Order: sequence, then C-alpha cells, then structure tokens
Amino acid sequence: MGSHFQTVVDLDATQADAPAIAARGLDWLIGQGIVRAERTDCVLGAPLGHPPGPRWADAVGAEDWEPTDGLNIETGRTVFHGGQGDAAFAACPHCSGRVDLYTDDWDVIEDAYEPFGKAIDTWHDTGRAAVTCPRCRRAGDLTAWSWDGDYYAFGYLGFEFWDWPAFSPGFLERFARALGGHRTVLVGGKL
Repeated sequence: MGSHFQTVVDLDATQADAPAIAARGLDWLIGQGIVRAERTDCVLGAPLGHPPGPRWADAVGAEDWEPTDGLNIETGRTVFHGGQGDAAFAACPHCSGRVDLYTDDWDVIEDAYEPFGKAIDTWHDTGRAAVTCPRCRRAGDLTAWSWDGDYYAFGYLGFEFWDWPAFSPGFLERFARALGGHRTVLVGGKL
C-alpha cells in the first residue's frame, strides 16, 4: 500500500532565506486552517510534523477522503523526488528536446541517465551542476531541466504533505503567493 506524499518545492528560496520563507509559509498554512500549529507524530521520516487543520479541505481538489498524516518542512539543499519509480525523460531548458531515459517498456536506455546522475550528485554536494543536452549541445543548469511528471525538483525548501488528497490548482497558486510569489513545483510520489 505505502504512503503517498505531495511536496510543494519553492524553486526561488535560497539556502540563506529558506528558514524565514518556511516560517512565513507555515504561518500562512496555520492561519488558513490548512494545518495545525502543534506538532505531532504524523509524518514519515521525521520525528514531528503539523497535522491537518480544521480547513484542510480548502487545499484539495476533491474531498475524496480525509488526510491521515501531516506536514513536514524540509529546509537545506535537497533533491526532491517522486520516491518509487523514476522519470521517463528530461527536457532541455534551451531547446525543449526530450532526453529519454527509458524505453516505452521501461527498459533503461544505456548511458542516458549517467550525465543526469552525476549532475544530481554534484548539485547535492555543491548546489551547482549542469547537463549538456545531446540534441542542441548546450549546457543547461540542472535545476532548469524539466522532468517527466515533475519527478525531480532541486531546492532549499519543500513543504511535504503526507497522505493528503490531491491539491487544487487554486490552493497551489495561493500558497505560491504566500511564499512571496515564488516559483513552485509540486513533486508527488509514494514510498
């Protein structure tokens, strides 16, 4: 069965300002009644998180079921990913050319992932990495590449919600405004 998560990643937060933006985002979520201020044992992989608030339904597209777990906030350089599975392709930030990583039958395409794997490790260690597109031959900042299903995002701040129904686009837009109008991406997955 597993646990599902949705992580709203702030793509504009820096290492220096991530804690302050995290506090502002949490204050907004508490003020909206989306999560509660108290911390409980309600998230996977962290000792404490913020449980759903009385108005959690304002954040979701459909109230198919009530969230069973809460919010964990990640600050610091993090490679956010979708957990089980992988991205089928990445798209170049310059030419939008698609680099397939797997065949249609999900067989690994030999050597296709290698430059991305190295860049992900480098970015995790240093905060900077680039990948050269095999189509246009231009190097692109790893954080600017697009990933199939938004499988990867690279940043210093993520709001990780465990076992919630899918968020509504309106909530995601309001939350991005609360974060200072920052660019955000939603990484969803399962562990």
